[in-house]
Amino acid sequence: MPIPEDVTGEEIDKDVRQELQSLPKTLAEDVAKNLVMVARLIDEDPEAAYGYSRVALRLASRVAAVREAAGFAGYANQKYGEALAEFRAARRMTGNMDLWPVMADCERGLGRPEKALDMAGAPEVQKLDKAGQVEMRLVAAGARRDMGQLDAAIVTLQSPELAANSVQPWTARLRYAYADALLAAGRETEAREWFAKAVEADRDGSTDASDRLAELDGVEFTDALDETAETADADENRGGEEDREDQEDREDRVEDKVEDKG
Repeated sequence: MPIPEDVTGEEIDKDVRQELQSLPKTLAEDVAKNLVMVARLIDEDPEAAYGYSRVALRLASRVAAVREAAGFAGYANQKYGEALAEFRAARRMTGNMDLWPVMADCERGLGRPEKALDMAGAPEVQKLDKAGQVEMRLVAAGARRDMGQLDAAIVTLQSPELAANSVQPWTARLRYAYADALLAAGRETEAREWFAKAVEADRDGSTDASDRLAELDGVEFTDALDETAETADADENRGGEEDREDQEDREDRVEDKVEDKG
């Protein structure tokens, strides 16, 4: 797959560069460039990111960072079986537990919420940092909802992290998940309160909490682009109508002239 000229491979994390030092220099550079493309495209064009991840995987399947990148690219494309296999391989290579929550979410994606819940209760969770434990809680709550256990999902999300006033990287997503679970359970007033709290914490727009809050408040937004398109269509229709009227006037004048000559 083509690599843009501005991609050098130096953009990757220094820990990943260190991993790639086990490869011949030219090969390491090629792998690094493909990993940069995965990171660059995984949000805006996950299918393309997946393609670059497969190239990196063919070049260096024994590098843990490559297996991890391939896992995230598969996950972004809902290829949960592939993603889970790559995450497992990366974890075997490094012994790192950081991937445990996303592995559990892959189990959900494969239609195995019970397995995800088993993983949420496993000893490995205690080895996660605070962010990882919160992520595991979100996955567990999602698994409860998959199983139709809405009340259990709500209880799962109730935690010191949810109640804290300080804003952490996970705060907006945790509050949003709680609000969404409350709404699914028919507790609209509480849901509105927590969507509002999610908006307060969502400084980078990682959720659509503001839209959900507006929806609950009955606020409707009009897309300016749609308005422009509608105006253009209306102008075009008016223009077409005027053209037809002009044509009809010309035809009437021709008929009058013919009658006068007769």
